[in-house]
Amino acid sequence: MALFHKKESDEKLQVIREKLVQDREIQKNMERIANRLVIFSGKGGVGKSTVTVNLGVGLAKRQFAVGLLDADVTGPNIPKMLGLFEAPQGKNGKIIPLKKYDVSVISIGFLIEENTPVVWRGPLRSNLILQFLSDVEWGDLDFLLADLPPGTGDEVLTLAEKMRPTMAVVVTTPQEVAVEDARRAIMMARSLKIPKIAVVENMSGFRCPESGRMYDIFGSGGGEKLAKSLNVDFLGGLPIDPSVREMSDAGKPAVVNNGESRQSFEELIDHVLEVKDK
Repeated sequence: MALFHKKESDEKLQVIREKLVQDREIQKNMERIANRLVIFSGKGGVGKSTVTVNLGVGLAKRQFAVGLLDADVTGPNIPKMLGLFEAPQGKNGKIIPLKKYDVSVISIGFLIEENTPVVWRGPLRSNLILQFLSDVEWGDLDFLLADLPPGTGDEVLTLAEKMRPTMAVVVTTPQEVAVEDARRAIMMARSLKIPKIAVVENMSGFRCPESGRMYDIFGSGGGEKLAKSLNVDFLGGLPIDPSVREMSDAGKPAVVNNGESRQSFEELIDHVLEVKDK
């Protein structure tokens, strides 16, 4: 019995040692990243990943060194949106992120077969994110963007604790249901003591290509009103543009094309940089 207890104790000590080593690696990696942004959404379907991809690629086009961590473990859309499908390689015990549009990217989508569901409980998802923070060779970055899963689950808590975000970007649509969920996301960001919080209103009106008239399909101004009511920054609205969806499906972010939505994303990036420097 004594031998059994000693073996159990040794195993626990080994787990603790490994955890301490991982924590040190995460800290070393994060110290080399100037700005660490987490992109929240209170609910799915509001275009969070589209905002993340275009924000990251747009920043890289302005000569910033950018990394993108796809933390939506059970719904990894980033690979398709960037047209990245190969597996990352390892070097000196580190994972080398893939690169597209000058953005360094890591996602579980690179590590599983297409159409394979990730049926994992919360602790497994959180452990994978910890590995992405500790074992990926991010290098020196101006920005690391983490595309979070919808809601306020384990992965959000893990990233807030270990990544130590400098800004939370909350994506919503004008619809009241989405705004209420975004409100919860903002309150969670505050409880996690993220220094800067800002709101983006996606799907903010649709311009008819024939008449030029704007239609507020999901309502109007919900994101801006939310930001004012909670005294956080408002980064602007992004209109509905079917071409953005088409380009995303083809692995081409809107900011690398000359469509109408490119200007909206460029203005979003301007506002993110303004909030960063406040």
